[in-house]
Amino acid sequence: MGDGPTTGDRRAPRATAALRRFLVRHPGLVDRAADAAVVVVFTGWALLLGLGADSMYWLHEVVDDGRLLLMQLASLVLTLAGAVALLWRRRRPVTVAAVMAGLGVASLALTGATNGLDLGLALALYGVAASGRARAVWAVAGAGVLALLVAARAFPLALTVGAKMLGVDRSDDAAFARTTGSGPFGFATSASWWVTAGPALVLALVAVGVGTLVHARRQRAAALAEAARARAEEQAQRTRLAQASERAQIAREMHDVVAHSISVMVALGGGASAAFDVAPERARAALDELVDTGRAALGDMRRILGVLHEDAGARAPGTDAGAPLEPQPGSLDLARLVERARTAGLPVRTSGLAVTGLEELDPAVQLAVYRIVQESLTNTLRHAPATADVHVEVRRGPDAVEVVVTDGGGGTPGVRTTGSGRGVVGMSERAAVFGGTVEAGPHGRGWRVRALLPWHEGDA
Repeated sequence: MGDGPTTGDRRAPRATAALRRFLVRHPGLVDRAADAAVVVVFTGWALLLGLGADSMYWLHEVVDDGRLLLMQLASLVLTLAGAVALLWRRRRPVTVAAVMAGLGVASLALTGATNGLDLGLALALYGVAASGRARAVWAVAGAGVLALLVAARAFPLALTVGAKMLGVDRSDDAAFARTTGSGPFGFATSASWWVTAGPALVLALVAVGVGTLVHARRQRAAALAEAARARAEEQAQRTRLAQASERAQIAREMHDVVAHSISVMVALGGGASAAFDVAPERARAALDELVDTGRAALGDMRRILGVLHEDAGARAPGTDAGAPLEPQPGSLDLARLVERARTAGLPVRTSGLAVTGLEELDPAVQLAVYRIVQESLTNTLRHAPATADVHVEVRRGPDAVEVVVTDGGGGTPGVRTTGSGRGVVGMSERAAVFGGTVEAGPHGRGWRVRALLPWHEGDA
């Protein structure tokens, strides 16, 4: 025989888990079971004391059998009334505590003892304390206990029962006087009074203390749960913001790649078509450049989508998981970008592209410079394809990189055909990442884009 778990050992955790799931699905069941247990315990204890008064207090030596029976019936009625009241302990704890105190006073008057109703008062006071009503619990506890203490002293039958519990006979006046005390403050030295009312005081203090601790624990658990919920919400918010930022970045990259490449391809296709009959070699060169531009665009899109798949933690089924991710374009690619624009028909002049040290900047800054120049040339190709002059200037200063792209326009001075505006917004967003700015607007008969990208020694 092996030492593995027996069938019973395996069933126990499953049964516990099933019970836990059941209780989670029925949260009110535990409360109802606890309420029923409270009522059963109280009723059993009160009936034991009330109906057993004949044997416990030797009341048959003090009262006749007929009165003793009435006292037991009164105790039974008061017990049942207390049990019914305790059913409302959660919804009306203050009212139930007041009712239990009243029933306790009535029991002292009719039977000379609380007969378990002091326990009922304590259970009600626990409910008040556990509900977090600090002022109410002390007011109700003070009033209820005081009522029982006064009743235990005021009703002669209560003093007699207390003395009998201590073994003092009512007929022994001297012993009875010593036991019950005398004078206005005789209760302080009254042993019978303490025997009768003392348990009520002790039970009330314990109930209030335990209820207060339970309430504090619930408050702490609620605070921890709220803090956990707030942290989870904050984390979810950060995740949403990160996702939104990532979507914006991907949209910006896709816009830059697709808009520029398609604009260049359209211009190359139009040029090739126009030169097909008169200059076949020129048309062939334009078509070759169109194919190269399309391939470059596909490569850029593949790189962007590859990064997106990597961020998602998995590649889509059927994609090439081993496809290398090409590096982002930078300052060294500006010359190729300008040459492509020239092939598409733009008369581009440059200055500063070969400045020593531009390629030493952070790749993110280089990418921003590249995309701003790319978007500016794309806008010129879209809105002023017949312009006579396009000037691209990149300068690296001591604390910033300045990019200026100016075209001579191709129509009414200062008038630009309407676009989506997404390109200018994308350039501004790129510059804002580095604390920079982008200005775009009319310049003479044409248009100018000026971007300023701050950089620091740590970026180089």
